[in-house]
Amino acid sequence: MQAITSIMVRSTEIDVNGHVNNAKYLEYLEWGREEWYEQAGLHYDVFLQMGIQTVTVNININYRKECRQGDQLRIITVPERAGRTSYVLSQQILNGQDELCADALITCVAMNAETRTSRELPEELRRLFPD
Repeated sequence: MQAITSIMVRSTEIDVNGHVNNAKYLEYLEWGREEWYEQAGLHYDVFLQMGIQTVTVNININYRKECRQGDQLRIITVPERAGRTSYVLSQQILNGQDELCADALITCVAMNAETRTSRELPEELRRLFPD
């Protein structure tokens, strides 16, 4: 399942170099992941009903092309792979000309909501990833 989130770069997201600040890309990616969870029906309360929370443990991002104020961007989020307790989402940020501005692999871990320790991925989450 692929999720696409569309945004427009705002003036508050620009740094002194006149382009999107590197930290904002991470925020854009987070918005894309939240959209992916929403489309999958994995709202926060659903995770809590399963007794889990998820935490991001690694972000590997490549900045490919600068984004500027007014740019229309698409954040594409795709499930990459799942392990026993963790999973990886692949994300891309594309501009209005379909040029790749950034790509990232995000590793998340399922955590027991009470003990706050890692736990096996629930089937409801695991089924969203390729075998």
